[in-house]
Amino acid sequence: MLRALIVLLACSSLWSGSWAQGFKFSNEETADKAREAEKQAQVQSQLAGPCRSKIKNQKIMVLIGESRDGRVQSTQSQFSNHFDAINGRLRSLGLKTFTQAQITAQIAQAEVDAYFKNNPDAALSASKRLAAQYILRGMISSQAAYNTMVRVNQVAIRMHFTLTDAGGKLLSETSVENSSYSGVDTSGMALTLIGEKADEVVAQLYSDYCRMAGS
Repeated sequence: MLRALIVLLACSSLWSGSWAQGFKFSNEETADKAREAEKQAQVQSQLAGPCRSKIKNQKIMVLIGESRDGRVQSTQSQFSNHFDAINGRLRSLGLKTFTQAQITAQIAQAEVDAYFKNNPDAALSASKRLAAQYILRGMISSQAAYNTMVRVNQVAIRMHFTLTDAGGKLLSETSVENSSYSGVDTSGMALTLIGEKADEVVAQLYSDYCRMAGS
């Protein structure tokens, strides 16, 4: 009788633990779905706002660089995939952008380098060469650290986007990041990050652009 009672209690405890674990997983999955639905709703809300046709016909130049070990890498051909991911989404919304080939054909690398060093004259000169009314700059940055808990090197990846007019007036800025990446391919991880967050980034930039450009 005592043995039967012990077995019954053990089975009951095991079943309760399994049920609680399953309930926990179910709650987490429900919460994840709710967060994703909320993000999608926000993206749709930002894209739903009207954008004046006059603004949509003005040209946006997209430039991407990476800050690494205190130095900025801004050779645009290194970031073709990053450029395409953002540029393609802007065009799908009806905005006018330049191809990377058009940009590199008209703007000298030294001028691009100066722009990423926050030289306002370089920004103005670059925009004039292409008759661009707006400049969208994406900057990739990373910070390495050793995680003593799991004994691996980790790299925090961050992409910061700023949208300015040709004169340098800030219209919009937004950032995305991933702090659990382990490896050395920061540019590749930044591309993954764009793939995961590009819709949110472009929706924010588009909303601010349509609301503030020309004001």
